[in-house]
Amino acid sequence: MPQHAQNTPVCRDCDGFATAAITTGTRHPDGTRATLRITCPACKGTGHRVPAAGLAHAGR
Repeated sequence: MPQHAQNTPVCRDCDGFATAAITTGTRHPDGTRATLRITCPACKGTGHRVPAAGLAHAGR
């Protein structure tokens, strides 16, 4: 029997890639590139979305 992976909700803004390293174009004295680590503001760097349970119950 095939086993199926769990259906984990992925962040729609970053598609699960929650952190990106962006090069600044400059180099450190040892020759390595200077990078900035940027996290997704929507999922706060987790890569998964949180179900909107509070919004689903709005109404009567």
